[in-house]
Formats: sequence, structure tokens, C-alpha cells
Amino acid sequence: MKISIKADPRSVQGTGASRRLRRESKVPGILYGAGKEAQAIEVDHKDLWFKLRTEAFHASILDMEVGSEKTQVLLRDYQMHPFRPLILHVDFQRVAADRKIHMSVPLHFINAEVSPGVKVAGGLVEHVMKELEISCLPKDLPEFIQVDLANLQAGHSLHLSSLTLPPGVEAVVPKGEDPTVATIVIPKVMTAEEEAAEAAAAAVVSAADVPTTAQKTKEEEAAAAAAAAAATGGKEAKAAGGKEAKEGKEEKKEKK
Repeated sequence: MKISIKADPRSVQGTGASRRLRRESKVPGILYGAGKEAQAIEVDHKDLWFKLRTEAFHASILDMEVGSEKTQVLLRDYQMHPFRPLILHVDFQRVAADRKIHMSVPLHFINAEVSPGVKVAGGLVEHVMKELEISCLPKDLPEFIQVDLANLQAGHSLHLSSLTLPPGVEAVVPKGEDPTVATIVIPKVMTAEEEAAEAAAAAVVSAADVPTTAQKTKEEEAAAAAAAAAATGGKEAKAAGGKEAKEGKEEKKEKK
């Protein structure tokens, strides 16, 4: 599928110029690669916004028109505003027909519902990989790679070596590794006894978690003892003070 995008050369650069472009619904960008100098460009925000929502735009050779010049490019990067629906910047790379490119292409999984692991065993498919890094010439770049799960058994995994890649396409993985692409697992089903045991365990609350008046903590007992001691000391001090006052009055009477 051919995807075209139009851009215009951008002569003014800098933070202020980029802000003005965004106010005019333009996205500042850069075009580089293929042995040519990098070129500042600007792209229509609305057009780019809707193209970014299509999967093929991210993994296809794009036909770009910059002024009167036409070239083939790849989308390499774009920057979004943290919370506003706004594209801040975009990067495109020129491609040369005779040079291999590295790209991440999406994986499309098919026939999961008819696989023995799902249809017969009632398993669930787990997509361990959602995209694959590949190397190829621009003319051989696929929009996606199809992964057929029709023969996958429960408890088994599908590895990269089992995939059929398009002609001219090589997977980029560390030497000697064969990563897992997908697997089918059987969900654990609890028995009635296990469910009852779990419900009972949840209902039982430890007595230590809910203190009663008869189950005071050591801190509470210490605080109560300290309060009692303070109260007793206060009474004794008051009684001693009263006794001293009485003895003082008696001494005065005897002197008279």
C-alpha cells in the first residue's frame, strides 16, 4: 500500500519558530539520511495526526514530497505533548534502494481460536512478542509479519525459528537466541473445596487484630499503671501536706 505525505521546507528554526508553527497547525520536523544533508521541514498537523493512527504508516516506505522534490522515507520518531493531543516534532529518514534498513514491524496473530490449545484444552494465548526487529532492502519491507497459531498445543510455545519470514527479510536477534513469540497457557481453575477454604480463611480474623478490653497491649497496661501511680502519688502528697499544716497550727497554739 502506497502512503504519501506532503512536507514543506522550513527555513526558520529555533524554539520560538517551532511554537509559531504549532500555532499554525504545523509540525516541525527533520529529514535526513541517504548521504544527504539534513533538511528542516514542516508537516500539516491534521494530516500527520490521522496518518500516525494507522499501523502501516509506522512500518512502510512512505512517498514524501518536499516542495518539488519527491523521495522515499521512513518514519523514525515523533514526539507528543505530555497531555495535549499535539505532535511536537517528527523525524523522517531517507532510504536508498540498495541499502538495507532496520525496522520494527508488527506481528499479526491468526488462527488462535482454532488451535488445539485453545479449542480443545481451553487455554489462553499469550503474545510474548508484539513486534519484530528486521533487516531488509526497502523494496522487501513488509507492513506486518503473520504468525499462524493453528497447530499450537496447550503448554507449548511458538519460537522465532518457526516463523516464515517474507523473502529478503531477516530477523535481527542476538546470535544463538531463539526467542518465544507466543505461548498457550491453561488457566488454573479452583475446586469447590479450594474456594470454600479461601472464603473461610478470608472470614477468619485473628483475635490479635481486634483487641478487646481483656486483651490490652503492653503499652496500654504500662500507660494505665503510670496513670495509677501518678494518681496515688498525688493523693499521698496532698495528705502529707495536710498533716504538715495541722502540725504547724498546733505548734502555734502551744507557743501562745
